[in-house]
Amino acid sequence: METNEKIKTYGAKGFREKFLGLENPIHKLFKTNSGHFFCLKIEEIMQLQYPVPPSKHDCHTLIFITSGTHIMKLGFEECLTYKNEIIVVPAGQIFSLEHINSKHSGFICQFHPDLLIGKYGNRDIINDFDFLKISGNPKIIFSEKDAVFISNILNRLKVEYLEAETINLDLIQTYLVTLFCEMNRNTVKIPNGGTAAEILSAKFKELIYPNIRTNHQVNYYASLLNVTPNHLNKSVKATTGKSATTWIDETILLEAKYLLYQTTLSVSEIAMQVGHEDQSYFSRFFKKHEAMSPVQYRKMIDKS
Repeated sequence: METNEKIKTYGAKGFREKFLGLENPIHKLFKTNSGHFFCLKIEEIMQLQYPVPPSKHDCHTLIFITSGTHIMKLGFEECLTYKNEIIVVPAGQIFSLEHINSKHSGFICQFHPDLLIGKYGNRDIINDFDFLKISGNPKIIFSEKDAVFISNILNRLKVEYLEAETINLDLIQTYLVTLFCEMNRNTVKIPNGGTAAEILSAKFKELIYPNIRTNHQVNYYASLLNVTPNHLNKSVKATTGKSATTWIDETILLEAKYLLYQTTLSVSEIAMQVGHEDQSYFSRFFKKHEAMSPVQYRKMIDKS
Protein backbone atom coordinates (compact mmCIF):
# COMPACT_ATOMS: atom_id res chain seq x y z
CA MET A 1 0.00 0.00 0.00
CA GLU A 2 1.34 3.44 -0.94
CA THR A 3 0.85 4.90 2.53
CA ASN A 4 3.42 2.49 3.98
CA GLU A 5 6.14 4.76 2.56
CA LYS A 6 5.12 7.53 4.96
CA ILE A 7 5.56 5.38 8.06
CA LYS A 8 8.70 6.37 9.92
CA THR A 9 10.75 4.07 12.10
CA TYR A 10 13.67 5.75 13.83
CA GLY A 11 17.26 5.06 12.93
CA ALA A 12 19.91 5.72 15.58
CA LYS A 13 20.81 9.22 14.33
CA GLY A 14 17.21 10.35 13.90
CA PHE A 15 16.27 9.18 17.39
CA ARG A 16 19.19 11.04 18.98
CA GLU A 17 18.49 14.26 17.11
CA LYS A 18 14.83 14.18 18.09
CA PHE A 19 15.12 13.33 21.78
CA LEU A 20 18.62 14.55 22.74
CA GLY A 21 18.44 17.84 20.84
CA LEU A 22 20.50 18.89 17.82
CA GLU A 23 23.07 20.88 19.80
CA ASN A 24 23.73 18.25 22.45
CA PRO A 25 27.51 17.56 22.78
CA ILE A 26 26.67 13.88 23.32
CA HIS A 27 26.44 13.56 19.52
CA LYS A 28 30.25 13.72 19.39
CA LEU A 29 30.40 10.25 20.98
CA PHE A 30 28.72 8.71 17.97
CA LYS A 31 30.77 7.73 14.93
CA THR A 32 29.52 7.84 11.37
CA ASN A 33 28.78 4.09 11.45
CA SER A 34 26.96 4.20 14.81
CA GLY A 35 23.67 3.59 13.01
CA HIS A 36 24.89 0.02 12.53
CA PHE A 37 26.42 -0.52 15.97
CA PHE A 38 27.42 1.28 19.14
CA CYS A 39 28.05 0.40 22.77
CA LEU A 40 28.41 3.14 25.39
CA LYS A 41 27.81 3.83 29.08
CA ILE A 42 24.21 4.87 29.78
CA GLU A 43 25.25 7.77 31.95
CA GLU A 44 27.21 9.21 29.02
CA ILE A 45 24.31 9.39 26.61
CA MET A 46 20.90 8.84 28.26
CA GLN A 47 20.20 12.51 28.81
CA LEU A 48 16.87 12.82 27.06
CA GLN A 49 15.38 16.29 26.77
CA TYR A 50 11.87 15.04 26.06
CA PRO A 51 9.74 11.99 26.93
CA VAL A 52 9.54 9.50 24.06
CA PRO A 53 5.98 8.78 22.78
CA PRO A 54 5.24 5.39 21.15
CA SER A 55 8.14 4.83 18.74
CA LYS A 56 9.94 2.09 16.85
CA HIS A 57 13.62 1.60 16.09
CA ASP A 58 15.20 -0.33 13.24
CA CYS A 59 17.93 -1.68 15.57
CA HIS A 60 17.94 -4.07 18.50
CA THR A 61 18.72 -2.31 21.80
CA LEU A 62 20.15 -3.90 24.96
CA ILE A 63 20.22 -1.92 28.20
CA PHE A 64 22.21 -3.38 31.11
CA ILE A 65 21.72 -1.69 34.47
CA THR A 66 24.59 -1.62 36.98
CA SER A 67 22.94 0.75 39.46
CA GLY A 68 19.58 2.48 39.87
CA THR A 69 16.37 1.69 38.00
CA HIS A 70 15.46 2.12 34.34
CA ILE A 71 11.78 2.56 33.43
CA MET A 72 10.22 2.21 29.99
CA LYS A 73 7.21 0.74 28.25
CA LEU A 74 7.39 -2.09 25.75
CA GLY A 75 4.01 -2.11 24.09
CA PHE A 76 1.52 -1.62 26.92
CA GLU A 77 3.72 -3.24 29.56
CA GLU A 78 5.73 -1.02 31.91
CA CYS A 79 9.17 -2.53 32.44
CA LEU A 80 11.33 -1.72 35.43
CA THR A 81 14.94 -2.85 35.07
CA TYR A 82 17.14 -3.01 38.15
CA LYS A 83 20.81 -3.62 38.95
CA ASN A 84 22.26 -6.70 37.20
CA GLU A 85 19.37 -6.90 34.73
CA ILE A 86 19.16 -6.47 30.96
CA ILE A 87 16.11 -5.20 29.11
CA VAL A 88 15.97 -5.93 25.36
CA VAL A 89 14.02 -3.79 22.90
CA PRO A 90 13.86 -5.80 19.65
CA ALA A 91 13.94 -4.00 16.32
CA GLY A 92 10.40 -3.01 15.37
CA GLN A 93 9.07 -3.20 18.95
CA ILE A 94 6.93 -0.21 19.93
CA PHE A 95 8.42 1.41 23.04
CA SER A 96 8.00 4.64 24.98
CA LEU A 97 9.70 6.56 27.79
CA GLU A 98 7.13 8.58 29.68
CA HIS A 99 9.45 9.82 32.43
CA ILE A 100 12.97 11.18 32.02
CA ASN A 101 15.16 9.40 34.56
CA SER A 102 18.92 9.90 34.78
CA LYS A 103 19.37 8.11 38.11
CA HIS A 104 20.76 4.90 36.73
CA SER A 105 24.00 3.68 35.17
CA GLY A 106 25.15 0.79 33.02
CA PHE A 107 25.57 0.09 29.31
CA ILE A 108 23.45 0.61 26.21
CA CYS A 109 24.31 -1.48 23.16
CA GLN A 110 22.49 -1.00 19.88
CA PHE A 111 23.02 -2.98 16.70
CA HIS A 112 21.27 -3.46 13.38
CA PRO A 113 19.84 -6.97 12.74
CA ASP A 114 22.07 -7.25 9.65
CA LEU A 115 25.09 -7.29 11.96
CA LEU A 116 24.10 -10.80 13.04
CA ILE A 117 24.44 -12.09 9.48
CA GLY A 118 27.91 -13.01 8.34
CA LYS A 119 30.87 -15.21 9.24
CA TYR A 120 29.54 -16.23 12.66
CA GLY A 121 25.80 -15.69 12.26
CA ASN A 122 22.80 -16.00 9.96
CA ARG A 123 19.18 -14.90 9.64
CA ASP A 124 18.01 -17.84 11.73
CA ILE A 125 20.04 -16.76 14.77
CA ILE A 126 16.96 -15.01 16.19
CA ASN A 127 15.39 -18.45 16.73
CA ASP A 128 18.15 -19.31 19.19
CA PHE A 129 17.72 -16.10 21.17
CA ASP A 130 14.07 -15.57 22.08
CA PHE A 131 14.68 -12.12 23.58
CA LEU A 132 15.41 -10.73 20.09
CA LYS A 133 11.80 -11.46 19.09
CA ILE A 134 9.02 -8.95 19.76
CA SER A 135 7.03 -11.77 21.37
CA GLY A 136 9.94 -12.95 23.51
CA ASN A 137 10.81 -12.36 27.15
CA PRO A 138 12.59 -8.97 27.16
CA LYS A 139 14.20 -9.15 30.62
CA ILE A 140 17.18 -11.19 31.81
CA ILE A 141 18.33 -11.23 35.45
CA PHE A 142 21.91 -12.06 36.40
CA SER A 143 23.61 -13.12 39.60
CA GLU A 144 26.39 -10.87 40.94
CA LYS A 145 28.97 -13.28 39.52
CA ASP A 146 27.41 -13.49 36.05
CA ALA A 147 26.82 -9.72 35.99
CA VAL A 148 30.61 -9.29 36.10
CA PHE A 149 30.93 -11.39 32.91
CA ILE A 150 28.24 -9.30 31.21
CA SER A 151 29.96 -6.05 32.21
CA ASN A 152 33.25 -7.35 30.84
CA ILE A 153 31.72 -8.24 27.46
CA LEU A 154 29.91 -4.91 27.17
CA ASN A 155 33.00 -2.99 28.24
CA ARG A 156 35.00 -4.81 25.55
CA LEU A 157 32.37 -3.84 22.98
CA LYS A 158 32.52 -0.24 24.20
CA VAL A 159 36.31 -0.13 23.89
CA GLU A 160 36.15 -1.59 20.38
CA TYR A 161 33.55 0.99 19.39
CA LEU A 162 35.35 4.01 20.86
CA GLU A 163 39.01 3.18 20.23
CA ALA A 164 39.24 1.14 17.03
CA GLU A 165 39.92 3.23 13.92
CA THR A 166 37.89 0.74 11.91
CA ILE A 167 35.38 -1.41 13.76
CA ASN A 168 36.00 -5.12 13.21
CA LEU A 169 32.45 -6.34 12.54
CA ASP A 170 33.50 -10.00 12.78
CA LEU A 171 34.84 -9.33 16.26
CA ILE A 172 31.71 -7.39 17.25
CA GLN A 173 29.52 -10.20 15.97
CA THR A 174 31.50 -12.75 18.00
CA TYR A 175 31.19 -10.73 21.20
CA LEU A 176 27.46 -10.20 20.62
CA VAL A 177 26.84 -13.92 20.14
CA THR A 178 28.86 -14.61 23.31
CA LEU A 179 26.74 -12.05 25.13
CA PHE A 180 23.54 -13.65 23.81
CA CYS A 181 24.68 -17.11 24.96
CA GLU A 182 25.32 -15.73 28.47
CA MET A 183 21.87 -14.11 28.36
CA ASN A 184 20.28 -17.37 27.20
CA ARG A 185 21.87 -19.21 30.10
CA ASN A 186 20.33 -16.75 32.54
CA THR A 187 16.90 -16.51 30.92
CA VAL A 188 14.18 -17.90 33.18
CA LYS A 189 13.22 -21.12 31.48
CA ILE A 190 10.00 -23.02 32.00
CA PRO A 191 10.61 -26.73 32.64
CA ASN A 192 9.92 -28.95 29.61
CA GLY A 193 9.18 -25.90 27.47
CA GLY A 194 6.23 -24.81 29.60
CA THR A 195 2.68 -26.01 29.88
CA ALA A 196 0.53 -26.46 26.79
CA ALA A 197 -1.30 -23.21 27.66
CA GLU A 198 1.97 -21.26 28.01
CA ILE A 199 3.29 -22.55 24.69
CA LEU A 200 -0.01 -21.77 22.96
CA SER A 201 -0.12 -18.25 24.43
CA ALA A 202 3.46 -17.55 23.32
CA LYS A 203 2.66 -18.69 19.77
CA PHE A 204 -0.49 -16.55 19.74
CA LYS A 205 1.40 -13.41 20.84
CA GLU A 206 4.03 -14.08 18.19
CA LEU A 207 1.31 -14.20 15.50
CA ILE A 208 -0.44 -10.96 16.47
CA TYR A 209 2.21 -8.46 15.36
CA PRO A 210 2.64 -9.58 11.72
CA ASN A 211 -1.12 -10.00 11.24
CA ILE A 212 -2.61 -7.11 13.19
CA ARG A 213 -3.26 -4.93 10.16
CA THR A 214 -5.43 -7.53 8.49
CA ASN A 215 -6.84 -9.88 11.12
CA HIS A 216 -8.57 -8.94 14.38
CA GLN A 217 -10.64 -12.04 15.07
CA VAL A 218 -9.72 -14.62 17.71
CA ASN A 219 -11.17 -17.22 15.30
CA TYR A 220 -8.46 -16.42 12.77
CA TYR A 221 -5.60 -16.97 15.23
CA ALA A 222 -7.26 -20.07 16.65
CA SER A 223 -7.43 -21.58 13.17
CA LEU A 224 -3.74 -20.86 12.58
CA LEU A 225 -2.96 -22.64 15.84
CA ASN A 226 -5.37 -25.53 15.19
CA VAL A 227 -7.39 -24.97 18.38
CA THR A 228 -10.88 -23.71 19.11
CA PRO A 229 -11.36 -19.98 19.88
CA ASN A 230 -12.65 -20.89 23.34
CA HIS A 231 -9.55 -22.95 24.11
CA LEU A 232 -7.26 -20.17 22.87
CA ASN A 233 -9.06 -17.58 24.99
CA LYS A 234 -8.90 -19.74 28.11
CA SER A 235 -5.19 -20.48 27.62
CA VAL A 236 -4.22 -16.86 27.00
CA LYS A 237 -6.32 -15.61 29.92
CA ALA A 238 -4.88 -18.22 32.29
CA THR A 239 -1.24 -17.48 31.42
CA THR A 240 -1.29 -13.71 30.83
CA GLY A 241 -4.26 -12.45 32.82
CA LYS A 242 -5.74 -10.90 29.67
CA SER A 243 -8.07 -12.38 27.07
CA ALA A 244 -6.98 -12.98 23.48
CA THR A 245 -9.36 -10.20 22.40
CA THR A 246 -7.71 -7.76 24.81
CA TRP A 247 -4.26 -8.62 23.40
CA ILE A 248 -5.55 -7.96 19.88
CA ASP A 249 -7.26 -4.68 20.84
CA GLU A 250 -4.19 -3.41 22.70
CA THR A 251 -1.94 -4.20 19.74
CA ILE A 252 -4.30 -2.33 17.35
CA LEU A 253 -4.37 0.65 19.72
CA LEU A 254 -0.60 0.71 20.15
CA GLU A 255 0.01 0.60 16.40
CA ALA A 256 -2.54 3.39 15.92
CA LYS A 257 -0.84 5.58 18.56
CA TYR A 258 2.51 4.96 16.91
CA LEU A 259 1.13 5.97 13.50
CA LEU A 260 -0.60 9.07 14.90
CA TYR A 261 2.69 10.27 16.34
CA GLN A 262 5.25 9.08 13.79
CA THR A 263 3.45 9.74 10.51
CA THR A 264 1.48 12.39 8.67
CA LEU A 265 -1.18 9.86 7.67
CA SER A 266 -4.76 11.05 8.04
CA VAL A 267 -7.00 9.37 10.60
CA SER A 268 -8.81 7.52 7.81
CA GLU A 269 -5.48 6.27 6.41
CA ILE A 270 -4.40 5.14 9.88
CA ALA A 271 -7.71 3.36 10.33
CA MET A 272 -6.96 1.43 7.13
CA GLN A 273 -3.41 0.70 8.30
CA VAL A 274 -4.71 -1.02 11.44
CA GLY A 275 -7.41 -2.92 9.60
CA HIS A 276 -10.46 -0.71 10.18
CA GLU A 277 -12.06 0.31 6.90
CA ASP A 278 -14.68 2.37 8.73
CA GLN A 279 -13.06 5.53 10.11
CA SER A 280 -16.01 6.22 12.41
CA TYR A 281 -15.73 2.78 13.97
CA PHE A 282 -11.97 3.23 14.41
CA SER A 283 -12.48 6.62 16.09
CA ARG A 284 -15.04 5.12 18.49
CA PHE A 285 -12.69 2.21 19.20
CA PHE A 286 -9.80 4.60 19.92
CA LYS A 287 -11.88 6.89 22.14
CA LYS A 288 -13.26 3.94 24.11
CA HIS A 289 -9.72 2.93 25.11
CA GLU A 290 -7.98 6.33 25.33
CA ALA A 291 -10.86 8.60 26.42
CA MET A 292 -10.03 10.93 23.52
CA SER A 293 -10.37 10.86 19.75
CA PRO A 294 -7.42 10.10 17.44
CA VAL A 295 -7.35 13.79 16.42
CA GLN A 296 -7.23 14.90 20.08
CA TYR A 297 -4.45 12.38 20.78
CA ARG A 298 -2.37 13.71 17.90
CA LYS A 299 -2.85 17.31 19.08
CA MET A 300 -1.82 16.31 22.61
CA ILE A 301 1.37 14.67 21.31
CA ASP A 302 2.17 17.67 19.09
CA LYS A 303 2.01 19.97 22.14
CA SER A 304 4.29 17.80 24.28
